[in-house]
Amino acid sequence: MDRKAPDHDATVVSSTMIDTAIRVGLVALLVYACVRIILPFAFLLIWSTILAVMLHPLHSRLASWLGDRGSALLIGLVGVAVMLGPMVMMVTSLATSLYALIPTLQAQDLALPHPPLWLDGTPLVGKKLTEIWALVATNLPAALAKYGHLLSGPAAWLASFAGGLAIGGGSFVISFAIAAVLIAYGEEATAFARRVLERITESSPRATQLVTLIATTIRGVGLGVVGVALIQSLLLGLGFFAIGFPLAGPLTLVALLLGIMQVPLILLTLPVVVYVFMTEATQAAVIFLIWNVVAGLSDNLLRPLMLGRGSEVPMPVILIGVIGGMIVDGLLGLFVGPVLLAVSYVLLLEWLQQEPT
Repeated sequence: MDRKAPDHDATVVSSTMIDTAIRVGLVALLVYACVRIILPFAFLLIWSTILAVMLHPLHSRLASWLGDRGSALLIGLVGVAVMLGPMVMMVTSLATSLYALIPTLQAQDLALPHPPLWLDGTPLVGKKLTEIWALVATNLPAALAKYGHLLSGPAAWLASFAGGLAIGGGSFVISFAIAAVLIAYGEEATAFARRVLERITESSPRATQLVTLIATTIRGVGLGVVGVALIQSLLLGLGFFAIGFPLAGPLTLVALLLGIMQVPLILLTLPVVVYVFMTEATQAAVIFLIWNVVAGLSDNLLRPLMLGRGSEVPMPVILIGVIGGMIVDGLLGLFVGPVLLAVSYVLLLEWLQQEPT
């Protein structure tokens, strides 16, 4: 009897290990299959969730009048309508500017002024840049024959970038529709997130605290940084399009990028204002200058209103999120990157402040 007992125990342990391995394998297979399906839409779903969290306070106010479904539907329709127009204008203008350059190069009609005198005195690269510039300005066919092979890579990148912007603009509009659905089920989604964090932290109060912290960070960075930059760039872009500036679309995108990076937009708008004063009537140029001053200073009013409820996140974290997000996922990553990295940074700090058990 004593000899059979160890054999029986070993058999039971072996059977239990096999059952556990099968369960783990099936769960891993299921997770792998789900990740493969969701991965192409991961950034879109993340941005939709960020939008839903940012817009939830507005939904709470409207729901008392319109109900949950009516409020979510109104927010989705208004969001799509508001973002569709500017996005289409910006992407179309950028694509037009890029593709208009191709016939100009093919017809060899590109006209450049002679290189400035100070360029020749620039250390290391001055003489070479002056030589290339002078050749392009005086003999474009010879310049294309000599340096044309160097343009194939950048030209392909610009075409790919323009296509990515178009896809990103469409994804950005679709994300509002998805966000509206998430807003309609906001309470259920919040409860689900709290239950998941309860299983991870093994503490209900801790899970509630983390849900609140994540929502606060998303609203703070999403509204106070990305939201302010988006409003500023749209205001500036409206002025660029109204004055008929030829590169209105690309400049609007650059203004958005600089705004998220917290770079003063006067560095972008000042040369444009100078150009407008040189090419347009004085009255129109003065109105354009006033509009740019108002749009450029609007962040002083918007940021305290929108960022006051958020968490403090260092600007290097925002900067890395902007650049990394844009590299990974283009226009959509420009918005998702800083918010996602800010949430991760805040959660890391929260974890480091916990007392070890």
